[in-house]
Amino acid sequence: MEKIVEPLLTWYLENKRELPWRKDKNPYHIWISEIMLQQTRIEAVKGYYEVFMKRLPTIESLSKIEEDELLKLWEGLGYYNRARNLKKAAIKIMEEYDGKFPEDYEEILNLPGIGEYTAGAISSISFQKKEVAIDGNVMRVYARVMNTDIDVSDLKVKRKIGNEIKKILPPQSGDFNEGIMELGETICLPNAIPKCEICPLSKYCLAHQNHQEECIPRKVIKKEKKEEEYTVFILRYQDKIALHKRKSGLLKNMWEFPNVEGILKKSDVLKLFPTVKRLEKGITNTHIFTHKKWFMKSYVLEVSCLLNDYVWASLDEIKENYAIPTAFMPFLDYMEVIK
Repeated sequence: MEKIVEPLLTWYLENKRELPWRKDKNPYHIWISEIMLQQTRIEAVKGYYEVFMKRLPTIESLSKIEEDELLKLWEGLGYYNRARNLKKAAIKIMEEYDGKFPEDYEEILNLPGIGEYTAGAISSISFQKKEVAIDGNVMRVYARVMNTDIDVSDLKVKRKIGNEIKKILPPQSGDFNEGIMELGETICLPNAIPKCEICPLSKYCLAHQNHQEECIPRKVIKKEKKEEEYTVFILRYQDKIALHKRKSGLLKNMWEFPNVEGILKKSDVLKLFPTVKRLEKGITNTHIFTHKKWFMKSYVLEVSCLLNDYVWASLDEIKENYAIPTAFMPFLDYMEVIK
C-alpha cells in the first residue's frame, strides 16, 4: 500500500473534479458537503449545497434556523435526521467553541450526527490531521490493491483497513483521503467494469495483475427489505390540501398527506370520511428506504369543510413552505396535474 501514495497524490492533484466545497478548506463547507453526500450522488448534491450555503453561510446562521425551514432546504435529500443533527451540532459549536469549528478529531467526533468517517474527512481535509476517512470507495480500492477477499460491510474489517491506511498517510492527509475516494468514485468503480487502463495504481494493484478486479471485493447479499402498505388520503377543500406531521416511525415529525396502514377499498375510505362530497382513486407509488419498501395507494377526496385535525395549504404554499418527504412527493406532483 505504501507504493500507491505518491502516484495517487500526483493523479489527484492533476485530475480532481472542481466541486463547490473544494474551493477552500473551510471546515463548515467540508462538514455540510460530507453530510449531504451520505447516500446521495455528487451531481445531485451540488445544487442543494449552493442553495444551503446561500441561506446558511455560517455556523451561527445554521444554529438559529427554524426546523421547518431547515427541513425545507433538505427536501429531497432524505434521511432528515441528518439535517436535524446539523443544527444540534451547530448549536453545540456556538455554545462550547464560541462558533469556531473544533480541530481535534475526538472533539469533532463528539458532535451530533458525526461519525468516524466524517470526523476523519473534516480533520484531514480542513486541518491536515493524520486521520483516515474510510468509506466504501476506500475499502474497494484497498481490497483490489491488496487482492483480498474481504467483506466490506463488516465494521471490524473497516477499522482494520483504517488502521493500516493510517500507517501510510502522508503529511497531505486530506489530499490522500480525497484522492483515494475520488479514485473509487471515478475509476475503481463498484457496479461497472473498473477503468484499470487509466488507473494510476494499476501496476501496484494485485487484483488487476491477477485479473481479479471484477471479483474483488466480495459481493454482499443484501437482506430482503420489509414491505409495508399504506393508503394515502389527498383531502381537498377548494384550493387547500390537508397535511399533518407524522407522529412516529420513519419520517417522524415530517409533513405528509394523511394516511393509514394497509390498503383500503373505497367503501372503507367512506367509513373514515362519511361526509366526503367526492371520492376518486389516485395514483400508486412505491418508495424504497434503506431497510423498508412502502407500497402506497391514494384516494383524492373532496370534503365539505376544513377538518380540524389537519393543516390546510394551497399547492404553492406547500411547495414554498413545507418539506415533503420524497416518499410523498409523487402525490404532490399528481395534485399539480389534476388541479
